[in-house]
Amino acid sequence: MDIPEETKKNMLAAIEHLKTELKGIRTGRANPAMLDSVMVELYGTLVRLKDIASVTAPEARQLLITPFDPSNSAAIGKGIEKANLGVMPIVDGNAVRIRIPPMDDAVRKEMVKQCHKKAEEAKVSIRNIRRDSNNELKKLKSNGHIAEDQVARNEKSIQDHTDKFCKEAQDLADKKEKEVSTI
Repeated sequence: MDIPEETKKNMLAAIEHLKTELKGIRTGRANPAMLDSVMVELYGTLVRLKDIASVTAPEARQLLITPFDPSNSAAIGKGIEKANLGVMPIVDGNAVRIRIPPMDDAVRKEMVKQCHKKAEEAKVSIRNIRRDSNNELKKLKSNGHIAEDQVARNEKSIQDHTDKFCKEAQDLADKKEKEVSTI
């Protein structure tokens, strides 16, 4: 078992999760990814919005949701309201429109805080992966499965991965902060 490779894979998964989380953070523009977490109740079952409708941004401050089955428009509107995203859906015949209000400074600051919070969560996750991997190495060494110098090499490799992915998490958050702060 190659512990540094396994560690790298797990850390990459943490970064992918962060990217997904950051997509959901609101910016000044309409972004279809804002609705990725929205669940809609259809026939007593919760389904993801993106599985039952297409979401587009025809204008900078508007989202257009077109259900694959037009009779689901009202349910989609209710699902968006329940998601508590701070936007009001307008059920418009066979489609649902969402106007994205311009963000004021307080909302921008809150979104920036969320960016940093998500980045910090990702970094903690990456550091936990490092800790678990290093513990695994120590266990292998104490059982006599690997030599001391190999442990040192692997620990250095794991630390390099940790530094790289923590920096990447911070860079992603900074990029999103710039996006949120741009008027």
